[in-house]
Amino acid sequence: MVQYMRTRLDTSFAALSDATRRGVLEQVGRADASITDLAETFHMTLTGMKKHVGVLEQAGLVTTKKIGRVRTCQLGPRRLEEETVWLERYRQRWDERFDELDKVVEELTRKEKSDERKNRK
Repeated sequence: MVQYMRTRLDTSFAALSDATRRGVLEQVGRADASITDLAETFHMTLTGMKKHVGVLEQAGLVTTKKIGRVRTCQLGPRRLEEETVWLERYRQRWDERFDELDKVVEELTRKEKSDERKNRK
């Protein structure tokens, strides 16, 4: 089995791979929220939400602070710049591939029309 170290990209994409965690990010992007409020909003147990927040916190996407008995979640320091660059690079590659595919389809269409004209004569 291949073993590798988790990179920042791996950690970020793993954190973002879950719909609940993406929802938490959206919510704390609008306003700080307690883990209890987040658990209620997403109809989860407190333990389940703590695990989700822990994954986001490990990725640097949220931070938490405890004041008294309340742990509050807020957006973390990560701006996802490295992830955006990675996604953009692959988007460009796919755009190039689709452009090439368009050229092939256009050429096949031209040949097909040309063959139809020849067959009519």
